[in-house]
Amino acid sequence: MVVISAVVPTPSRVESLAKSGIQAIPKEYVRPQEELNGIGNIFEEEKKDEGPQVPTIDLTEIDSEDKEIREKCHQELKKAAIEWGVMHLVNHGISDELIDRVKVAGDTFFDQPVEEKEKYANDQPSGNVQGYGSKLANSACGQLEWEDYFFHCVFPENKCNLSIWPKTPTDYIPATSEYAKQIRNLATKILAVLSIGLRLEEGRLEKEVGGMEDLLLQMKINYYPKCPQPELALGVEAHTDVSALTFILHNMVPGLQLFYEGQWVTAKCVPNSIIMHIGDTLEILSNGKYKSILHRGVVNKEKVRISWAIFCEPPKEKIILKPLPETITEAEPPRFPPRTFAQHMAHKLFKKDDQDAAAEHRVSKKDDPDSAAEHKPFKKDDQDAVAQQKVLKEDEQNAAAEHKVFKKDNQDAAAEESK
Repeated sequence: MVVISAVVPTPSRVESLAKSGIQAIPKEYVRPQEELNGIGNIFEEEKKDEGPQVPTIDLTEIDSEDKEIREKCHQELKKAAIEWGVMHLVNHGISDELIDRVKVAGDTFFDQPVEEKEKYANDQPSGNVQGYGSKLANSACGQLEWEDYFFHCVFPENKCNLSIWPKTPTDYIPATSEYAKQIRNLATKILAVLSIGLRLEEGRLEKEVGGMEDLLLQMKINYYPKCPQPELALGVEAHTDVSALTFILHNMVPGLQLFYEGQWVTAKCVPNSIIMHIGDTLEILSNGKYKSILHRGVVNKEKVRISWAIFCEPPKEKIILKPLPETITEAEPPRFPPRTFAQHMAHKLFKKDDQDAAAEHRVSKKDDPDSAAEHKPFKKDDQDAVAQQKVLKEDEQNAAAEHKVFKKDNQDAAAEESK
């Protein structure tokens, strides 16, 4: 029998709730049963070697002068983008020292008392989404997620509001700023490889998502406190990212799960790696050739998990997202209607397509700064209905896995959002 705590005032921050000594989580954090399939002990899940494994891509030779060696690296990255839409990047060119500084800065901020962090609190109802916050109950089932977060724009510099960045620790701004610049450069390299993979000029995808001036990078530091009943909760519910690309660091505590070939797969913690997701934006531009995979964040009762997600997003109104002409053939007609990025997010938030209504009527909609969201319009084949479309499978086994998929809100208009 599930034990639900008595109705008492709930602290506004999950961290405060987690440290209050509760043995059972409040009912508003208990997820519907169909969402809980596949949730076990995340530490045991992460140790498993059998079954599908998230690919690891070594970027050492991404710029090699040896054409054969360079193309081998490119092919491996392309293959992972097509088959998984998520991968561990190693030898990515960003120093361990800088990454450690970013992690220490985030750890130090969240180690402060809640009262100190509240000085940076955002105000979601008024549209002020940058800063320290927690998830509001805005999913279809009205349930909350077991996380607090800090969310803000990190690139380009002229679009950043440094006044809301943490002043403690003092290295937060310099470390985060430098990391954002290096992630932006890495994004250029990745977009070039993915462009070539579609037989486009190497600068094409970068141009289509806004270029150096308009591609917006938003960081969301996700803080997942220990949870007394992790089998009943989710740190971030199932979603896909609306971004072009998402780059994620974490504190080596497992928690990321991907919905791959009809089952939830737990990502291993790969030292010195950056996790990269293909987002909805690239899935649309590639006409579904590159995949935006459904994923979620699970929690545990033993260790705090922290992740640092940077979402690379196109401008909201300036660009029309639609399959590029070169990706369309008679056999592969357009799978997505033309939309601005803002319209795509609104579609995920409000479900406007009649064509999708039948498939999505049970899917939850989500406001969330982690640029997460759900289904992809126009996907008909059963395989995509699960792996890409982000709609709930009819069979009960996977209805759980995908239910409530997709989160997104105007916070993410800025911004896994997840997770």
